[in-house]
Amino acid sequence: MSSTHIVSIYDEELKYLTRRISEMGGTAEQMVSDAVRALVTTDGALAQKVISEDVVLDNAERQINEKAVLTITKRQPVSADLREILGAVRIAAELERVGDLGKNTAKRVIAVQGSGMPRKLARGLEHLAELALMQLKEVLDVYATRSVEKAKAIRERDDEIDAIYTSLFRELLTYMMEDPRNITPCTHLLFCAKNIERIGDHATNIAETIYFMATGAQPEGERPKDDNTASLVAAEPSA
Repeated sequence: MSSTHIVSIYDEELKYLTRRISEMGGTAEQMVSDAVRALVTTDGALAQKVISEDVVLDNAERQINEKAVLTITKRQPVSADLREILGAVRIAAELERVGDLGKNTAKRVIAVQGSGMPRKLARGLEHLAELALMQLKEVLDVYATRSVEKAKAIRERDDEIDAIYTSLFRELLTYMMEDPRNITPCTHLLFCAKNIERIGDHATNIAETIYFMATGAQPEGERPKDDNTASLVAAEPSA
């Protein structure tokens, strides 16, 4: 087999990983979007669709891992090529977790049906999800371009999602203290809000992986955080 042919096959293997990551990203985005819509509209059928789609991401991650191991074994890549393969494995794991968070949010839909969830809280969840999904979409676009500067920018913007989450957390606590009947539905919404906030964290992790893939180094400095929910709980007066 000629060296040109070997290189061509190797390029196809790397393109396979890139294509599968893109497909995983699209599926994860759709799952989260559908899960939030199902929650806001209490659409049990849509929630069940999201739950059933989780296996798609699980299978895709497994296939990416298998291809990565096979490629490393056969090609013994070094430097940038090795980072490319390992980066795909890491990003696949992050996207699989995003899918899990969408699935877990969808599972809460049945619990909040008929609970009379205030529309204001629903809008807050929608806004939080819009920011998280925007960050996820942008980082997947950066994966295609390998822009170091854009990867750094996404990593440094995670505090915006944290701030919205903290505000929503505060509102949910207020509803729970005002009326004990709100405790159960608001508790489910707290879990959903945390799921969505964590999607932003996974997008940030992907940005850090892309930076590593492009440069061979980790970004410097701590990522900004603005999640003050722990202090909010500690500050609440006892009954």
